[in-house]
Amino acid sequence: MVVPVLLFIVGFVCLIKGGDWFVDGAAGIASRFKMPELLVGATVVSIGTTLPETIVSASSAVQGHGEIAYGNAIGSIICNTALVAAITLAIRPSKVDRKTIILPTCFFFAVAAFYSAVAYTRGYFSRLTGVLLLIVFVVYMTVTVRQALKDSKEDAGKSGEGSSSGDSGESEPILKLVILLVVGAAAIAVGADLLIDNGTLIATAIGVPESVIALTFVALGTSLPELITAITSLRKGVGALSLGNVIGANLFNLLLVTGLACTLSPFPVPVGKQIAGIPASFVVDIPLMLFVMTFMTVPSIIRGKGSRVQGIVLLVLYAAFVVFQFA
Repeated sequence: MVVPVLLFIVGFVCLIKGGDWFVDGAAGIASRFKMPELLVGATVVSIGTTLPETIVSASSAVQGHGEIAYGNAIGSIICNTALVAAITLAIRPSKVDRKTIILPTCFFFAVAAFYSAVAYTRGYFSRLTGVLLLIVFVVYMTVTVRQALKDSKEDAGKSGEGSSSGDSGESEPILKLVILLVVGAAAIAVGADLLIDNGTLIATAIGVPESVIALTFVALGTSLPELITAITSLRKGVGALSLGNVIGANLFNLLLVTGLACTLSPFPVPVGKQIAGIPASFVVDIPLMLFVMTFMTVPSIIRGKGSRVQGIVLLVLYAAFVVFQFA
């Protein structure tokens, strides 16, 4: 048990240092290209922090553990929203750029509706479903990048020659910022992998069911990059980057993580844990996933800012969810 503990510590250090580099690179790129932090968080940062979920879910599906791929996606969304974003909101609520947040939020709920329909009506994620999800992922990235470039040009036109000075990110060489982003993402992925492997090993040794491991231990482990990014963003005063990262990561969990997993190896909805003869996923997991995202995004869009009440309520819900899984 000594080796797993040591590897766990190494993974934790990689996550912390990787989070520093990753946020510095992302914030620098946002400043350099005059892009909103929320937008960078919902695209570039989200792809990087979703890498652990993608790798874990794809490999689990190929190895015949579809329940881990399924539970990891939903569990990560719940964890990202009710733990990661909740901490950000509870500690330091940030202002929300409605124009920037609406696009990823609308995409999320449209995809979530399709995802839920497949789960409830078919109970099986086929290869065709995976391909459709991946196509929507490409569409989303294309629309988002085009919108970002358009907004960037408009801002440049308004600012004129006066835009050449000010932000510290503009003084950093673009190559250095990209290297920070890539190396940070790699360190986060390695750290998360070490934590997941050793955490799951310990959980299995004490007799925790695989589906519960996926919804809690694996989901929390693969959400550690988002958590580290959120904490680092708060410390560096770029909270909007964290909120955008959570929304983008949640969308990517449905599109990229689930899409790639069931394209490689289709899998059914797990039916191990049930409530009154109905799979717990239909009664608790999916409804909670939809509720926490609604509770986080809708009030923020209406008010133009998150609130501590949202953060506290979400944290309570996450605690109840974890207790339920082990009940």
